[in-house]
Amino acid sequence: MDIYAEITARIITEMEKGIIPWEKPWIARGGAISHVTGKRYSLLNQMLLGRAGEYLTFKQVQQEGGRVRKGEKASMVVFWKFIEQEDEETHEKKQVPFLRYYSVFHLDQCEGLTAKYDKHLQQCANPCQTADRIISDYCAREGVSVTHEAGDRAFYRPATDSITLPHMAQFAATAEYYSTAFHELTHSTGHSKRLNRLDKTAFFGSEAYSKEELIAEIGASALVNAAGLETAHSLRNSAAYIQNWLKALRDDKRFIVSASGKAEKAVNLILGS
Repeated sequence: MDIYAEITARIITEMEKGIIPWEKPWIARGGAISHVTGKRYSLLNQMLLGRAGEYLTFKQVQQEGGRVRKGEKASMVVFWKFIEQEDEETHEKKQVPFLRYYSVFHLDQCEGLTAKYDKHLQQCANPCQTADRIISDYCAREGVSVTHEAGDRAFYRPATDSITLPHMAQFAATAEYYSTAFHELTHSTGHSKRLNRLDKTAFFGSEAYSKEELIAEIGASALVNAAGLETAHSLRNSAAYIQNWLKALRDDKRFIVSASGKAEKAVNLILGS
């Protein structure tokens, strides 16, 4: 199976329904986690699974003493496995990443098993303070400046390592303000002194530009979740917006895999994790 093509097809299917996969999973608290280890799945796997809860492979279900209900269909999750390859000319050996997949079932698709980690899922008592702390801690640590102007533009300027945002009062919803702020914060992680991701030659409509925008969108959604804010009614959840991403996904089957991996690195940098 072509895993890249399969991942892209599944994301496209959701978007054709009007669902933006990188927003959907983070509405519910906790996200998708492994029933066996309690670890949260990667951002890409959150998108593929589509809902929060604990997941197991068929073998893990059996090992835990449960069983999968008849007729239930598994979901796909992916992971990178490194394999050793030898250069035919130099005979130098190196580790090469290889994308693998396996099938998992949600806990509610199984019988004889109970949730292990409900009590450990994060609750944010004051999401606005949490969001502000994420922004201030990152900016103080990395030296990024944030200013507010009474305008209609939000942007990150690499030359000055600065973010400009409209005033919070200009936004119709709290989550929209923080989603916008987190979008620009994610862009700032691409600076050459951080993750060195930004392409100086990128222009509006180019593949590099589209990929960076997708990285920022996925990163913003993950950070909004980390702050405990609701994103179900994002202003960017529009037909034109979805069509734009559908074109990018159809043009490059590796697009979503690459962007989600880079978004995860950006989020980890911002959260200091």
